[in-house]
Amino acid sequence: MDIKTVLLTANKAITEGKYADFLLYCTDHIKWDFVGDRILEGKSAILQYMEETYLEPPIFNIERLNVSGVFLTVTGEITLKNKNGGYDEYYYCDNWEFEDGKMANLKAYVIKKEIPSSPETTNEK
Repeated sequence: MDIKTVLLTANKAITEGKYADFLLYCTDHIKWDFVGDRILEGKSAILQYMEETYLEPPIFNIERLNVSGVFLTVTGEITLKNKNGGYDEYYYCDNWEFEDGKMANLKAYVIKKEIPSSPETTNEK
């Protein structure tokens, strides 16, 4: 299976709420670096993060996916249910490194979408 197919198959498991199945596509020493936020190391840390963060399976909208050797970059948007019952939307850029056909390292840039201000919600007159 090529690395693009690995990523798409693993992400499908996430969107189906099968977080442990996602980890089948990862090395045992998987590392996720959410730049400016946190670093997760190992399958158990990633599974715990998913179970705490993904209150329901996230919705991915992939815009671009580029492969170069053992590296894969994907950009897009992700929607997550929040603790208030609403949804938060984010832009993301994931930079993956693969080892032996499995995901080994992720450096992720995630930016929350902000709702544009309207004249009624600002102090401008």
